[in-house]
Amino acid sequence: MATGGNAIRGTRVGAGPMGEQDHGFHADRIAISYWDALGNETVRYFAAGIPEDEIPDTIDSPHSGLPAGRDKANPPAVAKTEPYKTHLAYVKERRTDEEAETLLGDALTQLRERRGQS
Repeated sequence: MATGGNAIRGTRVGAGPMGEQDHGFHADRIAISYWDALGNETVRYFAAGIPEDEIPDTIDSPHSGLPAGRDKANPPAVAKTEPYKTHLAYVKERRTDEEAETLLGDALTQLRERRGQS
């Protein structure tokens, strides 16, 4: 088996010498640190000229999935997630037991009339 022979394997055509820094323009940027409740730090970079009100106060931490804020001493609290509600749970929120009995009675009466079981 021959060695060597293909010196450009793994590089793109026209890439130039490895580590070349002349390609492109690097814009000025600022680093903003965010911390989650577990103390994980995440750094996000923004354009240096961006207005302060356009930089988000919180992000989702990629380490933990928790919300992360810019204040290391007071990271944002974990939002309490509400459990999944069934359709019946939503109906019970809108109707009293008396209203439910009335609606059920009306529906049964209509069903019996359609079937001829008055």
